[in-house]
Amino acid sequence: MLGNDWVILGCLILVLPVAAAEPGIKVQFVGGTVSGITAKMNFRLDLTGAETLLFHLANKELGISYQKINTVEYGQSVSRRYAEAVLISPLLLLSKSRKHFVTIGYVDQEGKQQALVFRVEKSDIRSVLAGLEARTGRRIEYLDGEARKALKG
Repeated sequence: MLGNDWVILGCLILVLPVAAAEPGIKVQFVGGTVSGITAKMNFRLDLTGAETLLFHLANKELGISYQKINTVEYGQSVSRRYAEAVLISPLLLLSKSRKHFVTIGYVDQEGKQQALVFRVEKSDIRSVLAGLEARTGRRIEYLDGEARKALKG
């Protein structure tokens, strides 16, 4: 009997962090036309809603109807790792640092065109783009050849 109690307690300990996890994917706001959101602000992007794309910020929530989204763009910023090469190893000059950016254009409740630009981590970019494409019904517009090649290859 005592052994079963330990198993149940162990399962609860493993499940609690999952239940407490915040919904969505961690992204960083870069720019756009929405007031009240500052650059480099971190928030969570929630693609699980059937009708609305949700951005969970620290003290508020922004929702955009998928039907109101009229543009989804993906681009990259590619640079060499100069600082790391100087500080750690010259071999790092051979590698590139990539930052992944998504731009969403949409019409707000007042009928005005708005835009949001945010940075997504490498491990999450494919699922974010696939989710946006599926929910909005719009094809992803690639801003450069590097972005197209990175996701296709």
